[in-house]
Amino acid sequence: MSTPDIRVEKGHAEPEEVAALTAILLARAATSPEAPSHRGRTDKAGWRRLEREPGFRAPHSWR
Repeated sequence: MSTPDIRVEKGHAEPEEVAALTAILLARAATSPEAPSHRGRTDKAGWRRLEREPGFRAPHSWR
């Protein structure tokens, strides 16, 4: 007898629940991942919010 591929760690799952979970996992695995649509995008914004800037700027600062 072979070991099952899916095992319930806590609680008790009925065979129908295991079958539904297996169907969902197989459907998600069959879909192709979406290609990223951004080019050269970074997580950091290219501009600064004025309310997050310190109140004092040095006189020699060019900002």
